[in-house]
Amino acid sequence: MSSKNPRIVFMGTPELAAFILNELLAEGSNIVAVVTAPDKPAGRGRRIRESAVKTAAVEKGIPVFQPENLKDAVFISLLKELKPDIQVVVAFRMLPEAVWSIPPLGTFNMHASLLPDYRGAAPINWVIINGEQKTGVTTFLIDNKIDTGNILLRKAIPIDLYETAGSLHEKIKRAGAKIVLKTITELSNKTIRPIPQSELIKPGEKLNPAPKIYKEDCQINWNRAAADISNFIHGLSPVPGAFCEYSNIKADYTINMKIFEVRPFQKKHDHRPGHLTTNNKDEILFAARDGFVQVLQLQLPGKKRMDVETLLRGYKFPQ
Repeated sequence: MSSKNPRIVFMGTPELAAFILNELLAEGSNIVAVVTAPDKPAGRGRRIRESAVKTAAVEKGIPVFQPENLKDAVFISLLKELKPDIQVVVAFRMLPEAVWSIPPLGTFNMHASLLPDYRGAAPINWVIINGEQKTGVTTFLIDNKIDTGNILLRKAIPIDLYETAGSLHEKIKRAGAKIVLKTITELSNKTIRPIPQSELIKPGEKLNPAPKIYKEDCQINWNRAAADISNFIHGLSPVPGAFCEYSNIKADYTINMKIFEVRPFQKKHDHRPGHLTTNNKDEILFAARDGFVQVLQLQLPGKKRMDVETLLRGYKFPQ
Protein backbone atom coordinates (compact mmCIF):
# COMPACT_ATOMS: atom_id res chain seq x y z
CA MET A 1 0.00 0.00 0.00
CA SER A 2 1.07 3.60 -0.47
CA SER A 3 1.86 5.71 2.56
CA LYS A 4 -1.33 7.64 1.91
CA ASN A 5 -3.49 4.63 2.87
CA PRO A 6 -6.68 5.91 1.21
CA ARG A 7 -10.07 5.87 2.85
CA ILE A 8 -12.07 3.03 1.29
CA VAL A 9 -15.76 2.17 1.26
CA PHE A 10 -16.22 -1.49 0.36
CA MET A 11 -19.42 -2.70 -1.36
CA GLY A 12 -20.36 -6.36 -1.76
CA THR A 13 -22.58 -9.18 -0.55
CA PRO A 14 -21.55 -12.85 -1.07
CA GLU A 15 -18.73 -15.00 0.25
CA LEU A 16 -16.43 -14.01 -2.63
CA ALA A 17 -16.69 -10.36 -1.59
CA ALA A 18 -16.24 -11.24 2.10
CA PHE A 19 -13.02 -13.10 1.31
CA ILE A 20 -11.62 -10.12 -0.56
CA LEU A 21 -12.72 -7.74 2.22
CA ASN A 22 -10.87 -9.84 4.79
CA GLU A 23 -7.74 -9.92 2.61
CA LEU A 24 -7.82 -6.12 2.31
CA LEU A 25 -8.12 -5.79 6.06
CA ALA A 26 -5.27 -8.26 6.61
CA GLU A 27 -3.08 -6.06 4.39
CA GLY A 28 -3.92 -2.96 6.42
CA SER A 29 -6.37 -1.29 4.07
CA ASN A 30 -8.28 1.59 5.62
CA ILE A 31 -11.88 0.35 5.24
CA VAL A 32 -14.04 3.11 6.74
CA ALA A 33 -17.42 1.47 5.99
CA VAL A 34 -19.10 -1.42 4.21
CA VAL A 35 -22.23 -1.32 2.05
CA THR A 36 -24.07 -4.61 1.60
CA ALA A 37 -27.52 -6.10 0.93
CA PRO A 38 -30.29 -5.92 3.55
CA ASP A 39 -30.77 -8.99 5.73
CA LYS A 40 -33.13 -11.52 4.12
CA PRO A 41 -35.06 -14.65 5.15
CA ALA A 42 -33.35 -17.76 3.79
CA GLY A 43 -33.43 -21.53 4.06
CA ARG A 44 -36.29 -23.83 4.92
CA GLY A 45 -36.96 -22.07 8.20
CA ARG A 46 -36.94 -18.65 6.47
CA ARG A 47 -34.72 -17.30 9.21
CA ILE A 48 -33.31 -13.82 8.73
CA ARG A 49 -29.79 -14.15 7.37
CA GLU A 50 -27.16 -11.46 6.97
CA SER A 51 -24.74 -11.31 4.05
CA ALA A 52 -21.25 -12.78 4.28
CA VAL A 53 -19.84 -9.27 3.89
CA LYS A 54 -21.89 -7.95 6.80
CA THR A 55 -20.71 -10.81 9.02
CA ALA A 56 -17.08 -10.07 8.16
CA ALA A 57 -17.48 -6.34 8.74
CA VAL A 58 -19.27 -6.71 12.07
CA GLU A 59 -16.53 -9.05 13.32
CA LYS A 60 -13.98 -6.33 12.57
CA GLY A 61 -16.08 -3.49 14.01
CA ILE A 62 -16.55 -1.75 10.66
CA PRO A 63 -19.70 0.38 10.15
CA VAL A 64 -22.25 -1.34 7.89
CA PHE A 65 -24.86 0.29 5.63
CA GLN A 66 -27.70 -1.79 4.15
CA PRO A 67 -29.81 0.54 2.01
CA GLU A 68 -32.90 -0.79 0.26
CA ASN A 69 -32.61 2.07 -2.23
CA LEU A 70 -29.14 3.12 -3.38
CA LYS A 71 -30.56 6.46 -4.57
CA ASP A 72 -31.84 7.33 -1.10
CA ALA A 73 -30.73 10.88 -0.25
CA VAL A 74 -29.91 10.04 3.38
CA PHE A 75 -27.71 7.11 2.35
CA ILE A 76 -25.85 9.21 -0.23
CA SER A 77 -25.34 11.96 2.34
CA LEU A 78 -23.85 9.44 4.78
CA LEU A 79 -21.47 8.18 2.11
CA LYS A 80 -20.29 11.70 1.35
CA GLU A 81 -19.70 12.34 5.06
CA LEU A 82 -17.29 9.38 5.09
CA LYS A 83 -15.13 11.19 2.51
CA PRO A 84 -13.90 8.03 0.77
CA ASP A 85 -10.94 8.30 -1.58
CA ILE A 86 -11.89 5.07 -3.34
CA GLN A 87 -14.93 2.80 -3.42
CA VAL A 88 -14.37 -0.90 -4.10
CA VAL A 89 -17.23 -3.02 -5.46
CA VAL A 90 -17.24 -6.83 -5.55
CA ALA A 91 -20.42 -8.74 -6.49
CA PHE A 92 -22.92 -6.01 -5.69
CA ARG A 93 -25.78 -4.15 -7.34
CA MET A 94 -25.55 -1.60 -10.12
CA LEU A 95 -24.69 1.76 -8.60
CA PRO A 96 -26.32 5.08 -9.50
CA GLU A 97 -24.00 7.88 -10.60
CA ALA A 98 -24.77 9.77 -7.38
CA VAL A 99 -22.93 6.95 -5.56
CA TRP A 100 -20.09 5.93 -7.87
CA SER A 101 -19.07 9.53 -8.57
CA ILE A 102 -18.38 10.35 -4.89
CA PRO A 103 -14.71 9.37 -4.37
CA PRO A 104 -12.05 11.53 -6.09
CA LEU A 105 -9.94 8.50 -7.09
CA GLY A 106 -12.92 6.61 -8.48
CA THR A 107 -15.19 3.66 -7.78
CA PHE A 108 -13.98 0.39 -9.26
CA ASN A 109 -15.42 -3.07 -9.58
CA MET A 110 -13.69 -6.46 -9.57
CA HIS A 111 -15.22 -8.69 -12.24
CA ALA A 112 -14.61 -12.45 -12.51
CA SER A 113 -13.66 -12.58 -16.19
CA LEU A 114 -11.28 -11.02 -18.67
CA LEU A 115 -13.42 -8.08 -19.68
CA PRO A 116 -14.77 -7.08 -22.12
CA ASP A 117 -15.62 -10.79 -22.57
CA TYR A 118 -18.23 -12.41 -20.32
CA ARG A 119 -19.97 -9.31 -19.04
CA GLY A 120 -22.84 -10.22 -16.75
CA ALA A 121 -23.84 -11.85 -13.49
CA ALA A 122 -22.43 -15.37 -13.92
CA PRO A 123 -19.03 -15.31 -15.67
CA ILE A 124 -17.55 -18.13 -13.57
CA ASN A 125 -20.31 -20.49 -14.67
CA TRP A 126 -20.40 -19.50 -18.32
CA VAL A 127 -16.68 -19.78 -19.08
CA ILE A 128 -16.82 -23.45 -18.02
CA ILE A 129 -20.15 -24.13 -19.74
CA ASN A 130 -18.63 -22.75 -22.95
CA GLY A 131 -15.49 -24.86 -22.64
CA GLU A 132 -13.02 -21.98 -22.28
CA GLN A 133 -9.41 -22.79 -21.39
CA LYS A 134 -8.73 -19.54 -19.57
CA THR A 135 -10.55 -16.75 -17.78
CA GLY A 136 -9.38 -14.13 -15.34
CA VAL A 137 -10.15 -11.18 -13.10
CA THR A 138 -10.53 -7.56 -14.12
CA THR A 139 -10.83 -4.28 -12.27
CA PHE A 140 -12.58 -1.41 -14.03
CA LEU A 141 -14.00 2.01 -13.25
CA ILE A 142 -17.78 1.97 -12.87
CA ASP A 143 -19.91 4.03 -15.24
CA ASN A 144 -23.59 4.20 -16.17
CA LYS A 145 -23.69 0.79 -17.87
CA ILE A 146 -23.07 -2.73 -16.56
CA ASP A 147 -19.46 -3.99 -16.81
CA THR A 148 -18.47 -1.51 -19.55
CA GLY A 149 -16.23 0.96 -17.71
CA ASN A 150 -12.58 1.66 -18.46
CA ILE A 151 -10.25 -1.22 -17.59
CA LEU A 152 -7.72 -0.73 -14.81
CA LEU A 153 -6.01 -4.13 -14.43
CA ARG A 154 -6.51 -7.68 -15.76
CA LYS A 155 -5.02 -11.03 -14.72
CA ALA A 156 -5.50 -14.29 -16.63
CA ILE A 157 -6.34 -17.59 -14.86
CA PRO A 158 -6.06 -21.03 -16.55
CA ILE A 159 -9.11 -23.31 -16.49
CA ASP A 160 -8.16 -26.91 -15.78
CA LEU A 161 -9.65 -29.95 -17.51
CA TYR A 162 -12.89 -30.86 -15.70
CA GLU A 163 -12.74 -27.65 -13.67
CA THR A 164 -15.97 -26.90 -11.81
CA ALA A 165 -17.50 -23.54 -11.02
CA GLY A 166 -16.68 -24.26 -7.38
CA SER A 167 -12.97 -24.87 -7.93
CA LEU A 168 -12.69 -21.91 -10.29
CA HIS A 169 -14.45 -19.75 -7.70
CA GLU A 170 -11.58 -20.49 -5.29
CA LYS A 171 -9.01 -19.38 -7.89
CA ILE A 172 -11.03 -16.23 -8.58
CA LYS A 173 -11.14 -15.36 -4.86
CA ARG A 174 -7.38 -15.46 -4.47
CA ALA A 175 -6.60 -13.69 -7.74
CA GLY A 176 -9.36 -11.17 -7.09
CA ALA A 177 -7.93 -10.16 -3.71
CA LYS A 178 -4.51 -9.58 -5.24
CA ILE A 179 -5.76 -7.51 -8.15
CA VAL A 180 -7.99 -5.38 -5.90
CA LEU A 181 -5.04 -4.63 -3.61
CA LYS A 182 -2.84 -3.73 -6.58
CA THR A 183 -5.56 -1.54 -8.09
CA ILE A 184 -5.98 0.38 -4.83
CA THR A 185 -2.23 0.97 -4.66
CA GLU A 186 -1.92 2.14 -8.27
CA LEU A 187 -4.98 4.40 -8.06
CA SER A 188 -3.58 5.94 -4.88
CA ASN A 189 -0.20 6.52 -6.48
CA LYS A 190 -1.80 7.63 -9.78
CA THR A 191 0.32 5.11 -11.70
CA ILE A 192 -2.51 3.47 -13.64
CA ARG A 193 -3.99 4.41 -17.02
CA PRO A 194 -7.63 3.41 -17.51
CA ILE A 195 -8.17 1.73 -20.90
CA PRO A 196 -11.50 1.94 -22.76
CA GLN A 197 -12.89 -1.55 -23.30
CA SER A 198 -13.37 -0.74 -26.98
CA GLU A 199 -9.58 -0.81 -27.37
CA LEU A 200 -9.55 -4.47 -26.30
CA ILE A 201 -12.21 -5.65 -28.77
CA LYS A 202 -10.80 -6.93 -32.05
CA PRO A 203 -12.60 -5.98 -35.30
CA GLY A 204 -15.46 -8.40 -35.85
CA GLU A 205 -14.96 -10.08 -32.48
CA LYS A 206 -18.13 -11.45 -30.87
CA LEU A 207 -18.20 -11.13 -27.11
CA ASN A 208 -19.66 -13.88 -24.92
CA PRO A 209 -22.42 -12.86 -22.51
CA ALA A 210 -22.65 -14.15 -18.92
CA PRO A 211 -26.29 -13.65 -17.91
CA LYS A 212 -27.81 -14.71 -14.62
CA ILE A 213 -28.66 -18.41 -14.49
CA TYR A 214 -32.12 -19.55 -13.41
CA LYS A 215 -33.36 -22.98 -12.34
CA GLU A 216 -34.99 -23.64 -15.70
CA ASP A 217 -31.59 -23.11 -17.37
CA CYS A 218 -30.04 -25.98 -15.43
CA GLN A 219 -31.75 -29.02 -16.97
CA ILE A 220 -29.35 -31.33 -18.80
CA ASN A 221 -29.92 -31.89 -22.53
CA TRP A 222 -28.63 -35.38 -23.27
CA ASN A 223 -28.96 -34.80 -27.04
CA ARG A 224 -25.74 -32.81 -27.00
CA ALA A 225 -22.17 -34.10 -27.35
CA ALA A 226 -20.75 -35.77 -24.22
CA ALA A 227 -17.98 -33.16 -23.83
CA ASP A 228 -20.50 -30.30 -24.02
CA ILE A 229 -22.71 -31.99 -21.41
CA SER A 230 -19.67 -32.39 -19.16
CA ASN A 231 -18.87 -28.67 -19.45
CA PHE A 232 -22.51 -27.80 -18.72
CA ILE A 233 -22.61 -29.94 -15.57
CA HIS A 234 -19.27 -28.71 -14.27
CA GLY A 235 -20.17 -25.10 -15.03
CA LEU A 236 -23.16 -25.40 -12.71
CA SER A 237 -21.38 -27.38 -9.97
CA PRO A 238 -21.92 -27.12 -7.05
CA VAL A 239 -24.52 -24.36 -7.44
CA PRO A 240 -27.07 -23.94 -8.81
CA GLY A 241 -26.53 -27.55 -9.90
CA ALA A 242 -27.37 -29.29 -13.18
CA PHE A 243 -30.31 -31.69 -12.97
CA CYS A 244 -32.19 -34.26 -15.00
CA GLU A 245 -35.38 -36.24 -14.71
CA TYR A 246 -34.76 -39.95 -15.21
CA SER A 247 -37.68 -42.18 -16.15
CA ASN A 248 -37.84 -45.96 -16.43
CA ILE A 249 -41.08 -46.76 -18.25
CA LYS A 250 -40.86 -50.52 -17.65
CA ALA A 251 -40.57 -50.00 -13.89
CA ASP A 252 -43.06 -47.08 -13.86
CA TYR A 253 -40.31 -45.09 -12.18
CA THR A 254 -39.33 -41.41 -12.37
CA ILE A 255 -36.75 -39.60 -10.26
CA ASN A 256 -35.04 -36.21 -10.32
CA MET A 257 -31.35 -36.00 -9.64
CA LYS A 258 -28.63 -33.37 -9.51
CA ILE A 259 -25.30 -34.26 -11.09
CA PHE A 260 -22.09 -32.52 -9.99
CA GLU A 261 -19.11 -34.33 -11.50
CA VAL A 262 -18.77 -36.46 -14.63
CA ARG A 263 -16.33 -37.76 -17.22
CA PRO A 264 -17.30 -37.81 -20.92
CA PHE A 265 -16.14 -40.33 -23.50
CA GLN A 266 -17.01 -41.00 -27.13
CA LYS A 267 -18.38 -44.42 -28.11
CA LYS A 268 -20.93 -45.62 -30.63
CA HIS A 269 -24.15 -46.95 -29.14
CA ASP A 270 -27.77 -47.63 -29.97
CA HIS A 271 -29.30 -46.03 -26.87
CA ARG A 272 -31.55 -42.99 -26.93
CA PRO A 273 -29.91 -39.88 -25.41
CA GLY A 274 -30.51 -39.86 -21.67
CA HIS A 275 -30.66 -43.66 -21.34
CA LEU A 276 -29.18 -44.70 -17.99
CA THR A 277 -26.98 -47.76 -17.69
CA THR A 278 -25.70 -48.97 -14.33
CA ASN A 279 -24.21 -52.09 -12.78
CA ASN A 280 -25.74 -50.92 -9.47
CA LYS A 281 -22.29 -51.29 -7.91
CA ASP A 282 -19.92 -48.50 -8.93
CA GLU A 283 -20.96 -47.15 -12.32
CA ILE A 284 -23.69 -44.95 -13.76
CA LEU A 285 -23.61 -43.93 -17.43
CA PHE A 286 -25.93 -41.66 -19.37
CA ALA A 287 -26.06 -41.92 -23.15
CA ALA A 288 -25.20 -38.74 -25.04
CA ARG A 289 -25.38 -37.95 -28.75
CA ASP A 290 -21.86 -39.21 -29.49
CA GLY A 291 -21.00 -41.37 -26.49
CA PHE A 292 -21.53 -41.54 -22.76
CA VAL A 293 -21.27 -39.36 -19.68
CA GLN A 294 -19.99 -41.26 -16.65
CA VAL A 295 -21.39 -39.86 -13.41
CA LEU A 296 -18.96 -39.50 -10.50
CA GLN A 297 -20.97 -37.42 -8.02
CA LEU A 298 -24.70 -36.88 -7.77
CA GLN A 299 -27.58 -36.20 -5.38
CA LEU A 300 -30.98 -37.86 -5.23
CA PRO A 301 -34.03 -36.27 -3.56
CA GLY A 302 -33.79 -36.39 0.21
CA LYS A 303 -30.16 -37.52 0.13
CA LYS A 304 -26.80 -35.81 0.42
CA ARG A 305 -24.39 -35.28 -2.45
CA MET A 306 -22.21 -38.37 -2.74
CA ASP A 307 -20.01 -40.37 -5.10
CA VAL A 308 -21.63 -43.08 -7.20
CA GLU A 309 -20.13 -46.05 -5.37
CA THR A 310 -21.34 -44.76 -2.01
CA LEU A 311 -24.84 -44.12 -3.38
CA LEU A 312 -25.11 -47.56 -4.96
CA ARG A 313 -24.27 -49.32 -1.70
CA GLY A 314 -27.68 -48.35 -0.41
CA TYR A 315 -29.70 -47.49 -3.51
CA LYS A 316 -30.46 -49.55 -6.61
CA PHE A 317 -31.90 -48.28 -9.88
CA PRO A 318 -34.74 -50.37 -11.39
CA GLN A 319 -33.54 -52.40 -14.38
